[in-house]
Amino acid sequence: MARAEPAAAAPPVADKGPSPWRKQTSANGWPILNAASQQTIEGANAVSVAIAEGDAAIILCHVVRRFHYDIDALRQGDVLGHSTERLVAQEYESNYLSGTAIAIRPGSYPAGVAGGLFANELVVVRDILAECGGVVRWGGDEAVPKESHFQIDYGPGAREVKDLAATIRGWNETPGAGAGAVNAFEAGRRRAAEAMEKRQKQD
Repeated sequence: MARAEPAAAAPPVADKGPSPWRKQTSANGWPILNAASQQTIEGANAVSVAIAEGDAAIILCHVVRRFHYDIDALRQGDVLGHSTERLVAQEYESNYLSGTAIAIRPGSYPAGVAGGLFANELVVVRDILAECGGVVRWGGDEAVPKESHFQIDYGPGAREVKDLAATIRGWNETPGAGAGAVNAFEAGRRRAAEAMEKRQKQD
Protein backbone atom coordinates (compact mmCIF):
# COMPACT_ATOMS: atom_id res chain seq x y z
CA MET A 1 0.00 0.00 0.00
CA ALA A 2 1.37 3.43 -0.90
CA ARG A 3 2.12 5.56 2.09
CA ALA A 4 0.61 9.00 2.38
CA GLU A 5 2.85 11.97 2.83
CA PRO A 6 3.82 12.57 6.47
CA ALA A 7 2.44 15.54 8.27
CA ALA A 8 4.87 18.41 8.51
CA ALA A 9 6.90 17.89 11.65
CA ALA A 10 6.11 20.41 14.34
CA PRO A 11 9.04 22.36 15.78
CA PRO A 12 10.69 20.79 18.81
CA VAL A 13 9.06 21.53 22.15
CA ALA A 14 11.47 22.81 24.76
CA ASP A 15 11.83 20.85 27.99
CA LYS A 16 13.55 21.50 31.30
CA GLY A 17 16.23 18.89 30.78
CA PRO A 18 16.66 15.59 32.64
CA SER A 19 16.33 15.27 36.40
CA PRO A 20 16.68 12.24 38.69
CA TRP A 21 13.57 10.15 39.38
CA ARG A 22 13.73 9.43 43.12
CA LYS A 23 10.43 7.61 43.69
CA GLN A 24 10.13 3.85 44.10
CA THR A 25 7.27 3.75 41.61
CA SER A 26 7.08 5.14 38.10
CA ALA A 27 4.63 7.85 37.09
CA ASN A 28 1.95 5.27 36.26
CA GLY A 29 2.20 3.69 39.72
CA TRP A 30 4.19 0.54 38.93
CA PRO A 31 7.20 -0.47 41.07
CA ILE A 32 10.68 0.36 39.81
CA LEU A 33 12.54 -2.75 38.64
CA ASN A 34 16.25 -3.44 38.94
CA ALA A 35 16.00 -5.68 35.87
CA ALA A 36 13.40 -6.97 33.42
CA SER A 37 13.43 -10.11 31.31
CA GLN A 38 13.57 -10.04 27.53
CA GLN A 39 10.24 -10.80 25.88
CA THR A 40 10.37 -12.10 22.31
CA ILE A 41 7.70 -10.66 20.04
CA GLU A 42 6.02 -13.54 18.22
CA GLY A 43 6.00 -13.13 14.45
CA ALA A 44 8.21 -10.03 14.49
CA ASN A 45 11.60 -11.18 13.21
CA ALA A 46 12.68 -12.35 16.67
CA VAL A 47 12.51 -8.79 18.01
CA SER A 48 12.77 -8.78 21.79
CA VAL A 49 12.35 -6.12 24.44
CA ALA A 50 12.92 -5.98 28.19
CA ILE A 51 9.63 -5.25 29.95
CA ALA A 52 7.76 -6.16 33.12
CA GLU A 53 6.43 -9.71 33.10
CA GLY A 54 2.76 -10.64 33.24
CA ASP A 55 -0.13 -8.54 32.00
CA ALA A 56 2.06 -5.55 31.10
CA ALA A 57 4.20 -7.74 28.85
CA ILE A 58 1.16 -9.24 27.13
CA ILE A 59 -0.21 -5.78 26.35
CA LEU A 60 3.02 -4.09 25.27
CA CYS A 61 4.03 -7.05 23.10
CA HIS A 62 0.66 -6.73 21.37
CA VAL A 63 1.37 -3.07 20.65
CA VAL A 64 4.73 -4.00 19.11
CA ARG A 65 3.12 -6.73 16.99
CA ARG A 66 0.47 -4.32 15.70
CA PHE A 67 3.19 -1.84 14.74
CA HIS A 68 5.21 -4.58 13.03
CA TYR A 69 2.27 -5.96 11.04
CA ASP A 70 0.36 -2.77 10.29
CA ILE A 71 2.94 0.04 10.10
CA ASP A 72 6.43 -1.24 9.31
CA ALA A 73 8.50 -4.38 9.86
CA LEU A 74 10.71 -4.12 12.92
CA ARG A 75 14.22 -5.43 13.50
CA GLN A 76 16.11 -6.31 16.66
CA GLY A 77 17.12 -3.10 18.41
CA ASP A 78 14.17 -1.08 17.11
CA VAL A 79 12.25 -1.42 20.38
CA LEU A 80 13.56 -0.27 23.76
CA GLY A 81 11.93 -1.03 27.08
CA HIS A 82 13.14 -1.28 30.66
CA SER A 83 15.89 1.11 31.70
CA THR A 84 17.78 1.66 34.94
CA GLU A 85 18.69 5.24 33.98
CA ARG A 86 16.91 7.39 36.54
CA LEU A 87 17.59 10.66 34.75
CA VAL A 88 14.36 11.45 32.91
CA ALA A 89 13.42 14.52 30.91
CA GLN A 90 9.65 13.92 31.25
CA GLU A 91 7.65 12.18 33.96
CA TYR A 92 6.26 9.65 31.50
CA GLU A 93 9.81 8.46 30.77
CA SER A 94 9.99 7.15 34.35
CA ASN A 95 7.72 4.34 33.17
CA TYR A 96 10.73 2.74 31.46
CA LEU A 97 12.12 2.20 34.98
CA SER A 98 9.20 -0.09 35.82
CA GLY A 99 9.28 -1.89 32.49
CA THR A 100 5.78 -0.66 31.65
CA ALA A 101 6.68 1.51 28.68
CA ILE A 102 8.36 0.94 25.34
CA ALA A 103 9.91 3.17 22.71
CA ILE A 104 9.58 2.00 19.10
CA ARG A 105 12.37 3.49 17.00
CA PRO A 106 13.08 6.35 19.41
CA GLY A 107 15.76 7.70 17.09
CA SER A 108 13.14 8.25 14.40
CA TYR A 109 10.53 9.69 16.77
CA PRO A 110 12.46 11.62 19.45
CA ALA A 111 11.01 13.48 22.40
CA GLY A 112 9.89 17.01 21.66
CA VAL A 113 9.09 16.44 17.97
CA ALA A 114 5.57 15.87 16.63
CA GLY A 115 4.31 15.01 13.15
CA GLY A 116 6.77 12.23 12.39
CA LEU A 117 4.19 9.62 11.39
CA PHE A 118 2.58 9.28 7.98
CA ALA A 119 -1.19 9.88 8.02
CA ASN A 120 -2.00 6.20 7.45
CA GLU A 121 0.45 5.19 10.19
CA LEU A 122 -1.27 7.57 12.59
CA VAL A 123 -4.60 5.87 11.81
CA VAL A 124 -3.07 2.57 12.93
CA VAL A 125 -1.65 4.07 16.12
CA ARG A 126 -5.06 5.50 17.00
CA ASP A 127 -6.66 2.13 16.26
CA ILE A 128 -4.21 0.38 18.59
CA LEU A 129 -5.03 2.82 21.38
CA ALA A 130 -8.78 2.33 20.89
CA GLU A 131 -8.37 -1.45 20.74
CA CYS A 132 -6.58 -1.24 24.10
CA GLY A 133 -9.49 0.68 25.62
CA GLY A 134 -7.37 3.44 27.12
CA VAL A 135 -5.05 1.06 28.97
CA VAL A 136 -2.21 2.11 26.66
CA ARG A 137 -1.25 5.75 26.28
CA TRP A 138 0.79 7.17 23.41
CA GLY A 139 3.61 9.64 23.88
CA GLY A 140 2.39 11.64 20.90
CA ASP A 141 -0.45 12.94 23.08
CA GLU A 142 1.85 14.34 25.77
CA ALA A 143 2.57 18.07 26.16
CA VAL A 144 6.15 17.29 25.21
CA PRO A 145 5.45 14.62 22.59
CA LYS A 146 7.43 11.44 22.05
CA GLU A 147 5.81 9.53 19.22
CA SER A 148 7.92 6.41 19.80
CA HIS A 149 6.56 6.04 23.35
CA PHE A 150 3.76 3.71 24.47
CA GLN A 151 2.97 3.03 28.13
CA ILE A 152 0.59 1.19 30.40
CA ASP A 153 -1.60 4.00 31.70
CA TYR A 154 -3.24 2.19 34.64
CA GLY A 155 -1.60 1.04 37.85
CA PRO A 156 -0.77 -2.54 38.80
CA GLY A 157 -3.81 -4.61 39.67
CA ALA A 158 -6.24 -2.41 37.74
CA ARG A 159 -9.17 -4.38 36.40
CA GLU A 160 -8.78 -2.72 33.00
CA VAL A 161 -5.23 -4.07 32.68
CA LYS A 162 -6.23 -7.59 33.66
CA ASP A 163 -9.22 -7.62 31.31
CA LEU A 164 -7.24 -6.34 28.32
CA ALA A 165 -4.43 -8.84 28.91
CA ALA A 166 -6.99 -11.66 29.07
CA THR A 167 -8.56 -10.48 25.81
CA ILE A 168 -5.18 -10.37 24.06
CA ARG A 169 -4.31 -13.84 25.35
CA GLY A 170 -7.54 -15.04 23.76
CA TRP A 171 -6.63 -13.42 20.44
CA ASN A 172 -3.17 -14.99 20.57
CA GLU A 173 -4.75 -18.42 20.92
CA THR A 174 -7.31 -17.91 18.15
CA PRO A 175 -6.27 -18.19 14.49
CA GLY A 176 -7.31 -15.12 12.51
CA ALA A 177 -7.65 -12.87 15.56
CA GLY A 178 -5.52 -10.13 17.04
CA ALA A 179 -2.45 -8.46 15.54
CA GLY A 180 -2.26 -8.77 11.77
CA ALA A 181 -5.94 -9.65 11.42
CA VAL A 182 -7.69 -6.29 11.71
CA ASN A 183 -8.45 -3.40 9.37
CA ALA A 184 -7.71 -0.14 11.14
CA PHE A 185 -9.47 1.78 8.36
CA GLU A 186 -12.87 0.09 8.82
CA ALA A 187 -15.52 2.71 9.57
CA GLY A 188 -16.52 1.40 12.98
CA ARG A 189 -12.92 1.14 14.13
CA ARG A 190 -12.21 4.67 12.88
CA ARG A 191 -15.12 6.02 14.93
CA ALA A 192 -13.87 4.20 18.02
CA ALA A 193 -10.35 5.51 17.42
CA GLU A 194 -11.56 9.08 17.08
CA ALA A 195 -13.55 8.80 20.31
CA MET A 196 -10.52 7.40 22.15
CA GLU A 197 -8.31 10.16 20.75
CA LYS A 198 -10.68 12.79 22.10
CA ARG A 199 -10.83 11.07 25.49
CA GLN A 200 -7.08 10.64 25.87
CA LYS A 201 -6.25 14.16 24.73
CA GLN A 202 -8.52 15.46 27.50
CA ASP A 203 -6.74 13.44 30.21
